[in-house]
Amino acid sequence: MLLAGSPAVAHPLSFTPAQGAYDIAFVFPGAPANPGIRMLELHRAADGSVSGWVTSDWYGRMPMQQIVVTPTLLSFDLRNLNTPGVPIRHWRAQVRGQNVTLDGGIWDSTVALTGHRATAAERTALTFHETTLPALGTLAPDGLALTPPMGWSSWNKFADKIDDATIRAIADAMVSTGLRDAGYTYVNIDDGWQGVRGADGQIRPNAKFPDMKALADYVHARGLKFGLYSSPGPRTCAGYEGSYGHVRQDAQTFADWGVDYLKYDLCSGEYFYADADTVQRSYYEMGAALRATGRPIVYSLCEYGRFRVGSWGRAVGGHLWRTTGDITDDYATMARIGFEKNGDPSDAGPGGWNDPDMLEIGNGGMSEAAYRSHMTLWAMSAAPLMMGHDVRTTSAAAKRLLEDRAVIAIDQDARGVQGKAVRKQGTSEIWLKPLAGGAYAI
Repeated sequence: MLLAGSPAVAHPLSFTPAQGAYDIAFVFPGAPANPGIRMLELHRAADGSVSGWVTSDWYGRMPMQQIVVTPTLLSFDLRNLNTPGVPIRHWRAQVRGQNVTLDGGIWDSTVALTGHRATAAERTALTFHETTLPALGTLAPDGLALTPPMGWSSWNKFADKIDDATIRAIADAMVSTGLRDAGYTYVNIDDGWQGVRGADGQIRPNAKFPDMKALADYVHARGLKFGLYSSPGPRTCAGYEGSYGHVRQDAQTFADWGVDYLKYDLCSGEYFYADADTVQRSYYEMGAALRATGRPIVYSLCEYGRFRVGSWGRAVGGHLWRTTGDITDDYATMARIGFEKNGDPSDAGPGGWNDPDMLEIGNGGMSEAAYRSHMTLWAMSAAPLMMGHDVRTTSAAAKRLLEDRAVIAIDQDARGVQGKAVRKQGTSEIWLKPLAGGAYAI
């Protein structure tokens, strides 16, 4: 085996097609959408140094490390993510006749592909265009979200199985059930609405949402507000089109559609933005773009509580920021988030809130007593109250919890203090939340 940069013998189909400098690429048609491996590139400079990249729909142009190359075998490492103790994954590409096989993995995806030498047209079409982040700035408060936002989001119940008709029906049910009048005003479409970009780069909704502006108008006509979802990466968490490379354009599109709330989920962006500086700048980029539209848009940061987001979320334009990973409809997860992962209380207050994720009340995975604890914890934490069930089928028990005016008043108290435990004994805790006017919730 020859180390990268060593002289090599040419081969009919080869990773070392010539003496001296060379630049070759291989493509992998029909690769699974996640992680969407499309192309392998290998470059040898005149000085004999070898570099290479694997291009992915999700993670862009990933640089190879520890490259070892022979005419028929290429091995290398790629940076891995979200796998404790496994910072890199080993990959191999091998010439087999007139094809190339590629084997490796990233995060929870295993890659086993067969490809061929790229034509010039294929290489041009699959070239990933990297963008640069702006310098970090500071955005002044804009007067939005003076109390924790309240509303509904599609993900917990529907995931990406949503459409225009469902959202309209949810909006109608928000009114007919009285939930709107109890304070739940946002109707937020989470992941799954995105289609493809046109030749002009503008994002289009997919076929399930034929006219996003008309849908927003429908929601607004019912005294409600309209929210959408995107990601700073090329792909959202469910594999739809993200805002990478189109941040300002997408912000203006959202404003033109009448969006009032944007959830911005790190997702595939975590490969590009893996440290505190780049994560902050990526969220500042969208925050500044939203402000530039001139439309008041509540900005929800979702980067899973990394890098002490509560300490800088306001400065990048955020009005709420997730403190943890996703909630699920079971007591253990809800309690762990509510008691342990609800953020630093000193970060919360009018205009900016720790967000322990959406409510699961009404989805059926917990007992009524557990849901009562869920609602109590979120209210005492001054958390955003985003329902996540099918509002059309709200049970009487769920409605009682969600519409409890006294509990909502504690959550929405104008003083905006996040409550916290003041005494713990065994599995029991006593929480205290100071309220406007000098009162306390206990």
